[in-house]
Amino acid sequence: MVEKIEIINLDLRYEKFRLKSKKIEGALLASIIEHDIQEPLKGITLEDETKILLDGFKRYRCAKKLNIGIVPYISFGSDEPLGIIKLIRTSIARPLTILEQAKMIDELQKVHGMAHGDIADLLQKSKSWVSMRAGILGEMTEYVGKRVFNGDFPVYSFMYTLRKFIRMNSIAKKEIDEFVKLVAGKGLSIRDINLLANGFFKGSDDLRQQIKEGNITWGLDQLKKSSIRTTECTSAEQMMLKDLESVQRYMQKITYGARADSIGSDTFQVQASLLVQGIIDIMDNFMIAVRDLYDRCEQA
Repeated sequence: MVEKIEIINLDLRYEKFRLKSKKIEGALLASIIEHDIQEPLKGITLEDETKILLDGFKRYRCAKKLNIGIVPYISFGSDEPLGIIKLIRTSIARPLTILEQAKMIDELQKVHGMAHGDIADLLQKSKSWVSMRAGILGEMTEYVGKRVFNGDFPVYSFMYTLRKFIRMNSIAKKEIDEFVKLVAGKGLSIRDINLLANGFFKGSDDLRQQIKEGNITWGLDQLKKSSIRTTECTSAEQMMLKDLESVQRYMQKITYGARADSIGSDTFQVQASLLVQGIIDIMDNFMIAVRDLYDRCEQA
């Protein structure tokens, strides 16, 4: 049931659990100016009437900027852990990101003492689904987590660029923090961050030092010039390189998207099952061909 409450009565303890985005928040602010707050904020109302906000932090911040004192609100009940479970299960229109889910699951485990199996049962998910998210959060240092959740470092860049370096034993956590500090909040594209990460962790000492000294533009120029050298390849080789880049990009995209709770309608499942079956049918031959290509390239 939707009720109207005073915004000053909201407890914001979970604000740090939700990702920020200046772009999305700016668009939301414009929408609220024109149409007011259309979707209620959601949270938990404890027995002492404390209202803990779980969903709607962007709407909350926009309301504060616009001096809106009364907002629509829906309570998930008075049980805090069950309220978190309900949030994860019912976030359909705008599903929680995998990192937000991980943050909530970590809270259920460490603060409320819930086991993997209990969380999985209540969410109607597998234990591996819960364990995978708990593991992701464990890979983040406190500093990296802060910059990601503040919207300074793209979630995608953490998931599919930074994590592969985090897992390398030769790279210390302080080096990961240092790289994020150098590039976060500079408005760099995901592609630019990927180039810089490869240059920083796998490139020459000179390139690494230049990036450390803040010469980001110079470093990107050098890395882009290096990538342009692919024009020395034949047209067939150039086409293969583009295809490989596309495969890598879409594999990462599908890996992330397939786990989203927002997909799963009957129509989608019928069509997706046919496409997925086709992919499975050629997967073995694809892997053999790719591994053979990799071996030949390594020998060269």
